[in-house]
Amino acid sequence: GRYPEAPTLDAFWQNLREGRDSIVEVPAERWNHAAIFAPGRNRPGKAYSKWGGFLDGVDRFDARFFNISPREAELIDPQERLFIETVWETLEDAGYSRDAIDRLRVGVYVGAMWGHYELHAGASAGVPSSSFASIANRVSYFFDFHGPSMAIDTMCSSSLTAIHLACEALRGGGIDAAIAGGVNLSLHPNKYLSLSQGNFASTDGRCRSFGEGGDGYVPGEGVGAVLLRPLAAALRDGDRIHGVIRATAINHGGKTNGYTVPNPVAQSDLIREALRAARVDPGTIDYVETHGTGTSLGDPIEITGLVRAFAGDAAQATGGGRRCAIGSVKSNIGHLESAAGIAALTKVLLQLRHRTLAPSLHAERLNPHIDFDAVPFAVQRSLAPWPDGGDRPRRAAVSSFGAGGANAHLIVEEHVAAASVLDAGAAATPDAGPEAFVLSAKTREALAAYVARLLAFLAQTPDASLADIAYTSQIGRTPMQERLAVVATTVEDLRQILARWRPDAGEASSSPGRSRIEGLFEGSARDAGSGLGGLIDGEAGEAYVRTLLQGRDLEKLARLWVSGVEVDWSGLRRGARPERVALPTYPFMRERYWIDAPTPGFD
Repeated sequence: GRYPEAPTLDAFWQNLREGRDSIVEVPAERWNHAAIFAPGRNRPGKAYSKWGGFLDGVDRFDARFFNISPREAELIDPQERLFIETVWETLEDAGYSRDAIDRLRVGVYVGAMWGHYELHAGASAGVPSSSFASIANRVSYFFDFHGPSMAIDTMCSSSLTAIHLACEALRGGGIDAAIAGGVNLSLHPNKYLSLSQGNFASTDGRCRSFGEGGDGYVPGEGVGAVLLRPLAAALRDGDRIHGVIRATAINHGGKTNGYTVPNPVAQSDLIREALRAARVDPGTIDYVETHGTGTSLGDPIEITGLVRAFAGDAAQATGGGRRCAIGSVKSNIGHLESAAGIAALTKVLLQLRHRTLAPSLHAERLNPHIDFDAVPFAVQRSLAPWPDGGDRPRRAAVSSFGAGGANAHLIVEEHVAAASVLDAGAAATPDAGPEAFVLSAKTREALAAYVARLLAFLAQTPDASLADIAYTSQIGRTPMQERLAVVATTVEDLRQILARWRPDAGEASSSPGRSRIEGLFEGSARDAGSGLGGLIDGEAGEAYVRTLLQGRDLEKLARLWVSGVEVDWSGLRRGARPERVALPTYPFMRERYWIDAPTPGFD
């Protein structure tokens, strides 16, 4: 995922743990906010908000990587472009190559609600499209997925509803895996005019979740996705498991005192339904990532719904003196609307990974309309360890409530490996000795950027397992045209060999596939029909490669692979199957694609 002032999830976590407020004024490259800004509500044709959480480079995209022409790329909504890049990164983070994921029946579910890119259309510039369906369908088309492919718009609960629908499809057995998430961008000033007209926006540029003075929300941008699989299948295939979704639920608030007024009864019923489906006691929930938009009306209603769901009444809830921590990522990055749910889940998964609760901001003085002394919840206002759950895993709940009454809730917990699995892992280790690390990209420029990313990663993780790194590079990345392979015996060897490589140094030797750097092999799949690639063909060639795999002849395998020969690295003889691990994802070469038509009245 990508979030305001956080191009990576590592950066996002750093911002969360530091309590960073990532809200800024509308960037000048979006539009001239001074042309429509005027403090005070009820100013026709004016917006009283000029703040938001923004992503950098939303006009940029790697069109060539996705086989899209420059002309078509200009007409595609940036939300569609960002989401497909995020899906690629999600699959690489999970350690799945394109061929591996294509063996599964995969569904795609994405939340979206603002389609404003097409408002930039000009007669000479062309007519862009802002189809929500195309955000999901583009992913299914590119990856050749055959499961359901749909966009969901339930307003602020869109991405959590997308996750719910994906989980339901997985439980029903109709698909083997799902990509689920959401995307949200502020691409046109009409959005700010609309929010101001409805009095939804904060007057001071702060999302004061459960804090005093909250009078609205600040729009935020972001994109995020998760790869979902049944737990048994994930364990069987050695997947990296970030968390376990115990249950999801959705409902609607029905008729209330106003179209945008939440219903605490419906919210509590939703949470109870999720808890029942998860088969967990409310007392085992350690943390709630709330909807928490920071309004004087919405926040007290949400607390009322939580109290009803968790204990029935405040006196019973506080009898044991326990306080469940609550927070809202909106206080850091604004309200991501259709991507609010995936941002909330991402925060929870990062907290589980680091076993740390991040602070919720702008609640130094709590909302006076909530009696926090009488409820079993406390706003998490400082960085703190997430206490061990004892005989149970750490467990959290996530809420996402749409402005029109469509609600979604999720129960998620950390994954704790069974003792038998841990014992087996300790007993069986991969063969010691050299490993073959492979790396490829569409272009030499991208390959050089990839090497730079990897060198930074290796410098930060000197204790990583070379066997795990090599295994992930072999089976968890899609082979592309420009290729490098390194045969090394330690992580430090790998780092030093890669550090000596230069993309324009002309170091190829007379030996096909090998460079003058010991242990390094480089080549291009363009040469697959000639040289070594041309010699390895047909059944005899496949048998030869299998013999090399069984004999662990890594140097010959590396030479063949960089020459464009297909190598099924899963057949490589190993003492035990290594683990998939996190490695840097592909460095997209982002170029500007944008409809350069004037925004009438706002430039």
